[in-house]
Amino acid sequence: MSEPLTPNDEVSQPHRLLLVDDEPGMRNAVQAYLEDEGFDVTTAVDGEEAWLKAQQMFPDLVISDVMMPRCDGYGLLKRLREDERLAGIPVIFLTAKGMTIDRTQGYQAGVDDYIPKPFDPDELVARVRNVVRRQDRLLQEAARFADADVGQMARQITEIRSLLAHQGDGSQSRETPLHNFTPREASVLQLVAEGLMNKEIARQLETSIRNVEKYVSRLFAKTGTSSRTELVRYALENHLVT
Repeated sequence: MSEPLTPNDEVSQPHRLLLVDDEPGMRNAVQAYLEDEGFDVTTAVDGEEAWLKAQQMFPDLVISDVMMPRCDGYGLLKRLREDERLAGIPVIFLTAKGMTIDRTQGYQAGVDDYIPKPFDPDELVARVRNVVRRQDRLLQEAARFADADVGQMARQITEIRSLLAHQGDGSQSRETPLHNFTPREASVLQLVAEGLMNKEIARQLETSIRNVEKYVSRLFAKTGTSSRTELVRYALENHLVT
């Protein structure tokens, strides 16, 4: 049997999985089993549909068949790895091919795990949990590094606000750009601009640090910035926060 969920598995906020398989029987069976184990599962019939859904939902993990019409598993993986917003999403391949050369090709392409069909459902769940936990640890480590520098960032924010205040009307005459922020993204942006740490933002919004990191990554992509300091400067210069 698969191991039970622990408190660290965030039962109240299940990991979101994107399951991709063109065979309805396999897709429905795997979806039902994973949902029974506490995961939130969205499905796609091929790599093309999965690519569109991945951009909308930012899944915690993609589980994909390899041989599919329109866009196969390798094509989907390539798109994910080339997109800055989605490159870090772990991917597990499900495939009927079990030869070493196929597994090697998958790993070289950047897949995180590889499970040949037929597979034991409990083994699938164990591997899924292993991959998402590893990803959570990486995100938490990244969050610790970001939070460790929060004192310096707070000083930088103060300096940016002071600089913009001295610019006066020249700054205020700039036309505010339009952004398709979700309400949650806008809330995270405001709190980042206030100099809050990831764990403080997570606490205020009643979400996880993992989700805060995802929202910040989306804000980077939507504003064309690559660091929190750049993001705050951009937001203040364009009057996106108060």
